[in-house]
Amino acid sequence: MKALELLIERIILSSRWILVAFYLGLAAALAVYALSFGYKFLKVATNVFQYDEAEMILAMLGLIDAALVASLVVMVMISGYENFVSRFDEAGDSVSFLGKLDAGSLKIKVASSIVAISSIHLLQIFLNANQYTDSKLMWYTIIHLAFVVSAVMLGFLERLMAKGKAEPKAAEAE
Repeated sequence: MKALELLIERIILSSRWILVAFYLGLAAALAVYALSFGYKFLKVATNVFQYDEAEMILAMLGLIDAALVASLVVMVMISGYENFVSRFDEAGDSVSFLGKLDAGSLKIKVASSIVAISSIHLLQIFLNANQYTDSKLMWYTIIHLAFVVSAVMLGFLERLMAKGKAEPKAAEAE
């Protein structure tokens, strides 16, 4: 019976390597998104003298938004691999946050990134407010606020959990 238990545990532990397919897929998606970013950048660069100030701001916000999304994908790939599959052997000091992002902090960073991306989208919408009905503006704002509240709640819960983990250690030290 113990041999069966050990086999099952090995299979379960080995299954984490299936995640590599997802991280490689994200890397490929990031490469495709980089092409999309390059196209957006060329469009902005070729129209720089035709855009008025508002159009230029919207175009720059689009580029910033793309950079935030790309950073989010990289953060999820690296942290997810490091936390769930295997430690990076060759990284050394080249990526300073390796090993510092656990699953809880990753969730907080992802939620913060989503709020930042949502903020940029909401700013783009408000800069084009004349193209939206009051009802749509209200719903976009409510959706953004839902992201903000979710991120704050995740941070609050993470802090509570960290505090709960610290209290038993403090009691042991006494």
